[in-house]
This record gives sequence, C-alpha cells and structure tokens, in this order.
Amino acid sequence: MQNLAPIALFVFNRPEHTRRTIKFLRQNLLANETRLFIFSDGAEDQRDFVKVNEVREQIFRTEGFKSVEIIERPRNFGLANSIITGVSRLVNEYGKVIVIEDDLITSPHTLQYFNDALTAFEKEERVMHIGAYMYPIDYSGLPETFFFRAATSWGWATWKRAWKDFEPDIDVLMADFDQQKKNLFSIDGTMNYWKQMTDFKSGKNNSWAIRWYASMFLKGGLSINPSQSLVNNIGHDGTGVHSGTTEIFTVAIQHKPVRYFPTEISENPYAYEALKNYFKNRKGSIWARIARYLNQRTPRWTR
Repeated sequence: MQNLAPIALFVFNRPEHTRRTIKFLRQNLLANETRLFIFSDGAEDQRDFVKVNEVREQIFRTEGFKSVEIIERPRNFGLANSIITGVSRLVNEYGKVIVIEDDLITSPHTLQYFNDALTAFEKEERVMHIGAYMYPIDYSGLPETFFFRAATSWGWATWKRAWKDFEPDIDVLMADFDQQKKNLFSIDGTMNYWKQMTDFKSGKNNSWAIRWYASMFLKGGLSINPSQSLVNNIGHDGTGVHSGTTEIFTVAIQHKPVRYFPTEISENPYAYEALKNYFKNRKGSIWARIARYLNQRTPRWTR
C-alpha cells in the first residue's frame, strides 16, 4: 500500500470556490485513502465574517477522504502565513505534503501524479518541488513531464528535506542575487519574478511563493511539472485577495494519468524555451491588452 501524502487545503472566504475545489478533489482516485487537513483562515474584518462562517459550515460537511481535520484560525493569518505554518506542520509530521488552495479544480489523476512523483524523487536532493499546473504553452514535442527551474504555486507538493531550505527573510534572499542571477531567475527577463521580490520587499505583495522559488533557485533546485496541466485556477474572477480578473492563465485539464517521469535530473531546454516564449507573449498585443484592461474595468452588472 502506498504511503500517501496528506493534503493541506487552504480556504478563506469563498464558499462556492471552496465547494468546487473539494468536489473535484473528492473525485480523485486516491481521495478515500488520503488524509485531508483544511486550514480555514479567520476573518480580516466584519465584511469577511459572514463568508468565512459560510465556508466553515461547508467544510465541516466534507467527506470522501480517509480522514478530515479542520484547523480554524481564530484570527486572520493571511495566505502566506497560513501556508508557511500549515506546510511546516504537515511536512514535520508526515515528511511530505500536497498543497491545494480554495480556487483549484483538479483532474481525477492529480493526487496520483503527486504521490508518484513524491515517491520517484524522494531521494533526489535537487528536486525540491512538484507542480501540477502548467501554463497554456505549446507542449507539442515535450515529454509528459519535465524539469524547470521555477516553482508554480497552483497545486504543488514537496518534502520535508526540501522545505527545510525555505528562507522566509527577503533580505537574506535578495543579498544572494547578482545581475546574472536576477536574469536567470527571471527566465532571461521574460517573467517578472525579480519584480515580485522587490514588491515583497516594499510591502506591495505578501507572497510566500516568490520566496519559495527564490529559496529553490539559490539552492540549484528544480521543479517537476506536467506538460499539460492537471489543475485549473478558477480564482481569477475578481474574488481573490491576491488575483484580479483575467483569462490568460486558463487551461484545459489533462484527464489522463501521468505515466512518465524523466530519469535525467536537469532542466529541459525545450520546455524552458516554450515557457520563455509564453512568458514573453502572455499578455498579447497592445490592442489585446487595452481590450482586456477595459473589460476588467467594466462593472460586472453591465456585462
């Protein structure tokens, strides 16, 4: 019998997103053998209070898993602190963890993928992260899974041995970067990863994910990823605390089980180029950007 990783599910104030996330998780082939830990963040202010309570009423009805433990935060931790403390607790208890947020739709094979990868690369120190989301890249010619330097945060897994290298202090991280590293970190300047670092430093974001990627990058770590996404983020609808309204990250979910993992522990150069090309062109032409901007500013009731 497989020694399955527990799931850490982080929820806040979106009852409908949470309902859908749990519904699809429950449809996973390994759900009834998997321990589920639901971390429910507390209300930030009175406006959140009703929605947080709706979420909590809902999660207490969760079934279909080996066990369900609900951790209700008495106050608002914020997503970053919730994830850091929740992940730390479970990797210390179980040695590994699968991390899901309350706006992710999963394939029926997502949990199998995570557990297979956790087993396959358990002793490979350089493999630090398992991602389930993949951007809408041109995957023709790519293997079923590949290694890449950056970590995706929409459905992921890791081990205690890797998470011990997570450095939360932005000053410690930034001190290790020279110009060459900044360019490599930012995928030849095509993705705004370094800006996310400076924005965290100046208090413009509170991202745990950019600090995790930076921690990995500075250790020479790699992430294993599917060429076709096993999750889709449904949170880019204006309801999220950390995301706006956009469709550029929407993907079709792969509904087939993943059968292949690379044996050579090195970044796939073809995948790197596919991702770099996507990052470079992800926002489209200037006219597409203007249209998207105007669409985002249009009040919902006029659509």
